[in-house]
Amino acid sequence: MELEVRIKLKQGVADPEGENTSKALKLLGFSNVNSVRTVKTFIIDLRETDADKARAEVEAMCEKLLANPVIQEYEIR
Repeated sequence: MELEVRIKLKQGVADPEGENTSKALKLLGFSNVNSVRTVKTFIIDLRETDADKARAEVEAMCEKLLANPVIQEYEIR
């Protein structure tokens, strides 16, 4: 079973990479850009066939390693 985890910075946390990308896009003439935020994506393929168990396992991975709960939030799909 394959699950996708999207990790992004919480609202209000500075995102220097997103800010620099936004500035660069504007310099390249993309004037409609309001802002850019970075997102890290992991595709995790598990041998687990039970959807609830797979989600619980990936949630544990997020809490223990993949995301920093102080500054990041995650979404599992």
